Amino acid sequence: MKTKTAVKNDVVKRAKRLFTPALVFHTDIVVKKASGIYVEGMDGKMYMDFSSGLATANIGHCPPEVVAAAKNQTEELIHSGCIFRYSSEVELAERLKRITPEGVEMFFFSNSGAEAVEGAIKLARYETGRQGIIAFTPSFHGRTMGALALTSSTARYRKNYHPLLPSVYHSPYPYCYRCPMGKNRASCSTDCFDSLRRILKYQIDPTEVACAIIEPVLGEGGYVVPPADYMEKLRELCTREGILLIADEVQSGMGRTGKWFACEHFGITPDIITLAKGIASGFPLSAVGSSERIMSRWSPGAHGTTFGGNPVSCAAACATIDKIEKEGILKNAATVGEYALRRLKALQEKSGSIGDVRGLGLMIGIEFVKNDCSPDRETLKKVTKRCLRNGLILIECGIDKNIARLMPPLITKKQEMERALDIFEEALG
Repeated sequence: MKTKTAVKNDVVKRAKRLFTPALVFHTDIVVKKASGIYVEGMDGKMYMDFSSGLATANIGHCPPEVVAAAKNQTEELIHSGCIFRYSSEVELAERLKRITPEGVEMFFFSNSGAEAVEGAIKLARYETGRQGIIAFTPSFHGRTMGALALTSSTARYRKNYHPLLPSVYHSPYPYCYRCPMGKNRASCSTDCFDSLRRILKYQIDPTEVACAIIEPVLGEGGYVVPPADYMEKLRELCTREGILLIADEVQSGMGRTGKWFACEHFGITPDIITLAKGIASGFPLSAVGSSERIMSRWSPGAHGTTFGGNPVSCAAACATIDKIEKEGILKNAATVGEYALRRLKALQEKSGSIGDVRGLGLMIGIEFVKNDCSPDRETLKKVTKRCLRNGLILIECGIDKNIARLMPPLITKKQEMERALDIFEEALG
């Protein structure tokens, strides 16, 4: 009879033989069961999952309310394929209209974040009749060909895939710790915004730009919170020039930052919003949302889907939203996130390895640096390995892979955060 460890190793070996190495896994944990913030491996080891399945299990793994809603839906209808309507899809749209920023009134459901981004840029081009798209470096918007043209978190994702979607222009994201303009925040007036102005002066006239797409908090590119004044200037420019502003809330949305959507922190109302990841607690689902004025002019057949808005996924999403509302989970994410930020900033003062700590709610980035402030990938690699050995799952981000992402489920209690940070601090030491 095989030991638990032998069974785990066998699964990993078989997987590596059957699946392309193009898809990278962050750990070799083989999961037996997951519940709440905890994951149990087939070898019997328990882990605190502070990756939330890539910021997707926002209310924890296998929440009973979501499991029950999905089970009930599977007994009634599993698939529609746009042949007939069903109540879970309509109920989800009603809930989203209630919680999304004012003016987001109609939706298109698809399966993934990349699909939502593809839909959003199609909608923007269709509505405006313009072709140009402004994106921001180092953002991540997905890896399908259209979304990939907007993604610039690393050249590795784009290698061997050129030519990409044309008429896409990249402006620096306001990453203040590593200012793209070589300034420091104290002496900077969001000078990086001038780069966007130069693009519109020298490369493409604003009358030819359909949309600007931005992550209100940078995700895979480094977990960066932009200055509020930058976001305000961007909104003003888009309004003035008739450019549709797309908020990519795939990772930052659904409560991750302590509010339903990160753009709320800046008082910014987007013209189009993209949602995915935490929307359905792990069931594949995404959405494009916009005003009735814009959406109603997207004519029949201009966009489509077979699996988007799956009845089971929609039922899971309804249960997810209900749980967040009924149990005060947004407040918990904000409170526990504030505690984590305070403690991590105190740790930063003591540690020469941490250059910056930033974040909103439970979307926190910890940037590891060397003595000269250059990115320190190796130290972070050692720290995450030690954390994993001690039962804490952390993953990295940023082009140099030197930034730890702290993104636990939003249901994480303060005591659980304390324990996780104890593990992290010990690993750092």
